[in-house]
Amino acid sequence: MKRVLREIVIFAFLFLFLSIWMHYKEWLDHPMEHLKALPESQFGPLHPLLFTFVLYLIISFLRLVIHWIRKLQRRTSA
Repeated sequence: MKRVLREIVIFAFLFLFLSIWMHYKEWLDHPMEHLKALPESQFGPLHPLLFTFVLYLIISFLRLVIHWIRKLQRRTSA
């Protein structure tokens, strides 16, 4: 359960980071209008979740590769 919660926190952090990073001025100037305009976005209404999920998959793959490399190093050094 701890691992699932950790992954949810990572995903939520990525979601917030990307939304603020990409639309900083809109979030400061008019956040409610920005949210209301989401369905008319050129990328579709679910694009923040999809983009976050793609980045999450990339980061998860990199974390997995690093984990395998460290595991391999521990085996060869022991």
